Amino acid sequence: MREIAKNLDGESFSIGIVMSVFNPHVGEALLKACHHELLNLGVKDDHILLTKVPGALETPLTLQKMAQSKKFNALIAIGAVIRGETFHFEVVANHSAKSIMDVQLEFNIPVVNAILTTDNDEQAMARTELKGKEAAQVAIQMIHLLKSI
Repeated sequence: MREIAKNLDGESFSIGIVMSVFNPHVGEALLKACHHELLNLGVKDDHILLTKVPGALETPLTLQKMAQSKKFNALIAIGAVIRGETFHFEVVANHSAKSIMDVQLEFNIPVVNAILTTDNDEQAMARTELKGKEAAQVAIQMIHLLKSI
């Protein structure tokens, strides 16, 4: 059996990042970890474009526009939806995740969903470093995987 090997060499790729600023402390921590890992994987800093949007529900439209541009090899969505006292949490979490997936499938480009959905700030902050790093790795790995199929 043949298998496509994991490849994390990001040297020749352009990455677009859309960050929700609604929970800025979480978004900035995710961004820092993701950006650092993209650089570690060889992505050139001037090949990374950061866009900021008000919240998670504005993320998919920006991702869609970036995907339409064909300037990026992969896109990464960063942010946090933290549970409140109302049903709004479920609406935002579910619709943003579904819409992000729709962009990936419509445009045939890897779109990594690193929008955390947690019960509180502590849970979100505890996940930022690992999830930011993983988002970068998944983006690069998926670019190579799709090119190899």
